[in-house]
Amino acid sequence: MKTRKPAQKVSLAVAYICYVTAVIMLFFAGYRAYAVGTDNPIFASFAASVFFFVSCGIVLHVMGTVSLPNLKIDSKKLE
Repeated sequence: MKTRKPAQKVSLAVAYICYVTAVIMLFFAGYRAYAVGTDNPIFASFAASVFFFVSCGIVLHVMGTVSLPNLKIDSKKLE
């Protein structure tokens, strides 16, 4: 089993929050596209938000699930 550091657990939780926010923004963008049209700047900002939150979620998900080795330098091995 992989052991994760606390920062990895936090970044994984924030990644899931980003995914949920992206889905919510996708619904808002779809509603604005249906109600006003796709040539509206508000629709463009919602679409950009979807891209941002999905990209953020992917990066944080990778950071949260990667197996990091112990990066401490052992002074006994240096001697």
